[in-house]
Amino acid sequence: MPFDQRNFEIGGLDQVIIILINKYEVKGAGERRRLEHRPIITLLTDFGAHDAYVSSMKGVILGLCPTAVIVDISHEVHKFDVRHGAFLLHQAVPYFPKGTIHTVVVDPGVGTERRRIIVEGPHSLFVGPDNGVFALAIQREGFVKAVEITEKKFMLPNPSPTFDGRDIFAPVSAHLACGVKVEEFGPIIFRLATPPYSRPTIQKDKIVGEVLAIDDFGNIITNIPYRLLHAFKADEGALFRVTVNATSETMKLSRTYGNVPIGTSVLVVGSSNFLEVSINQGSSSNLFQADVGSKIELAPVTSP
Repeated sequence: MPFDQRNFEIGGLDQVIIILINKYEVKGAGERRRLEHRPIITLLTDFGAHDAYVSSMKGVILGLCPTAVIVDISHEVHKFDVRHGAFLLHQAVPYFPKGTIHTVVVDPGVGTERRRIIVEGPHSLFVGPDNGVFALAIQREGFVKAVEITEKKFMLPNPSPTFDGRDIFAPVSAHLACGVKVEEFGPIIFRLATPPYSRPTIQKDKIVGEVLAIDDFGNIITNIPYRLLHAFKADEGALFRVTVNATSETMKLSRTYGNVPIGTSVLVVGSSNFLEVSINQGSSSNLFQADVGSKIELAPVTSP
């Protein structure tokens, strides 16, 4: 930005600095206002980065809604793994602005009778297959309504039976971003696919769930939310007997890994608010020989 010599003549350097700061602040505020009015669409798929699948979806979106801001959550969901996609979506959704449209294509049933849906929550919109991939995010955010996508005018002409992501979910997301109401895409539906990994249970004196994910550190991330421990009035330091497959270990509930000695098993509340079975600087998945989907039981250990 060029300096105006008159500023020096009128008020000196201090006034110039104030004028420049004010100009930048006004410009910055305007930029923030402009960005606040641009719709956000996220993409989460198992497509990987090698092929043109993701870029073709983005092309469709930008062709229909050029003002859209497209954010990639991940395209490295494990192939065909709806559970993994649901977990990554659950992790990311709370940190996006209200009104964000989350488009998910982890869809091993593409081309079959499984429904294509839009789910509206209090904070977000979700577009994708009705196969349970939204279950964890909806549990976390809440549910307002859902529709089945049936209106062909919001799809690309002659959609391929093997690429709903490009031909249906991308254009539907773009139309939503440009202001089309959820109800215009198809009929209201009242029941969604509810996969087993979204339903841990309390059975007498234990919680029964399953392994939702295993991270790169070997931590076992369960599908058991921290709130279920309230049934046992468990606070930090409480002991639990954890059983995965045929292996059982007694461990302490702790707020972080480093509160137990190195090599010690510990039960922590992870950053996604699910309980994690961990070993301080070790791999709990190796200890328990756990896989995604393995059954897990947590039983409080009472003092004698």
